[in-house]
Amino acid sequence: MGDVIQFKRPKASEKHKGKTLCRSNFHKWEVLKEKQFDVKQGKLVTVERCARCGEIRVRAT
Repeated sequence: MGDVIQFKRPKASEKHKGKTLCRSNFHKWEVLKEKQFDVKQGKLVTVERCARCGEIRVRAT
């Protein structure tokens, strides 16, 4: 037989870590390098993704 692994239920603070900040519009934006030019607008753009919740924001430069 294999080894028995004890599963630990995550605490509420671990489960919802960082989500309250994003809900209050305090995102942690990180720049994505792979998409820098928008064909429809014909402009250079900055694509950013929140490290906590994964929301994407596009800003024209």
